[in-house]
Amino acid sequence: MTAPQPGILNLPPACGRSLLFRLAPEADPGLALRGLAGNFAPDWGVVGIGEPTIRALGHTLPGLRGFTALSGPGCSVPSTQQSLWIMLLGSDRGTLFDRTELVKPMLGPAFVLDDALDTFTYNGGRDLSGYLDGTANPTGQAAADAALVAAGNGLIGSSFVAVQRWVHDLDHFRRQTQAERDATIGRRLSDNEEMKDAPETAHVKRSEQESFDPPTFLLRRSMPWAAAHAQGLEFIAYGHSLDGFERVLRRMVGLDDGVTDALFRFTRPISGGYYWCPPVAAGRLDLSALGL
Repeated sequence: MTAPQPGILNLPPACGRSLLFRLAPEADPGLALRGLAGNFAPDWGVVGIGEPTIRALGHTLPGLRGFTALSGPGCSVPSTQQSLWIMLLGSDRGTLFDRTELVKPMLGPAFVLDDALDTFTYNGGRDLSGYLDGTANPTGQAAADAALVAAGNGLIGSSFVAVQRWVHDLDHFRRQTQAERDATIGRRLSDNEEMKDAPETAHVKRSEQESFDPPTFLLRRSMPWAAAHAQGLEFIAYGHSLDGFERVLRRMVGLDDGVTDALFRFTRPISGGYYWCPPVAAGRLDLSALGL
């Protein structure tokens, strides 16, 4: 029996570390992935494998593709597809540092660490803008149905994930009136209630999962980040397919109707990648879908 990686369905803990790896030239990723599968404890976090790695193995994986760059009226969404993504999760940064140091030698010379970003849970699950993140997340069985693949050899219990790094201009956002900020999000900060009279540009209206045909449910596990001169959100959304996320993103950039999501007035994505998160069997990552 296979199960999902625990970090997909569990709420994010206090701290996280988002790691992105590229595949070294002419490297064979098979040996490194076997080492990772045999030594990575599932409760450390979530492992996602990108299409470049799977193609280097001589395989394809149904439903996985590279991240699609998009542009719309006054906004753009870049693709920075990497070969491997690992989201380490823990109660403190010291634990995440130790786990990072354990993971790097597991991957040997095949995978090169290109980027590491420390994330955290802020004010009870809020974005740095102050608004609750993931309010419309499904729960219970609905969360599993939204996030997990339900059929296929070596695929049951796996998930697809979209990872984007957004950079906020909080100074600009805070200069707006409270009514303007609420209209940008489509919810009132005071009680988190959706505004019935929200404008068409409001993020809630642009991304409302039930408004798509078919409905597009995703499980968001995003975490804020902050550095000395920049801050934002490491957006993380799991789904049984990548199609739903891409439908939402296309509407946000205005490709459906020319209406751009008001989020782009104070934040912008600077990265984007799609990854396949394998299931767990007998306490280790199950890479049988890749022939490993």
